[in-house]
Amino acid sequence: MLIDVKSQLADEEIRELLEYASQDDEEELNRTLRQYMSDADCKLYAFQEEGQYVGIIGYRCGDGNSMELLHLAVHPEDRGMGYGRGIILDALVMERPAVIRAETDEESADFFRSIGFQVTGFTKYPGGPEYFRCIYVTEENEEY
Repeated sequence: MLIDVKSQLADEEIRELLEYASQDDEEELNRTLRQYMSDADCKLYAFQEEGQYVGIIGYRCGDGNSMELLHLAVHPEDRGMGYGRGIILDALVMERPAVIRAETDEESADFFRSIGFQVTGFTKYPGGPEYFRCIYVTEENEEY
């Protein structure tokens, strides 16, 4: 079950999970925290098991019934146990989007591919690193 944790950004467990989602980059973590504090459209939920937060998901629901996945992280000790997939499924059931979109690095692209997302590589600027656009369409016969 997902728990709304947007009001708990100062909590050490929440910050730690967001740090994993920010590639352990302090500057990126601070930008992420500011984003959730200032953007009312951004939602942040954590998955809790046995009193511990094991994963976190941050997203924004957009026009046209879509969900933009901003952050997803599972505590390293709990990875490979299906929590990431479960967290996405819980968010999907809660929000009922027609499509979920994410942009990520190569390592995370493999995760998204393994759970059924269509994954396409791209570069944001010539000579830059490769990123991956991940899309999951939840409704059949929809064009996105």
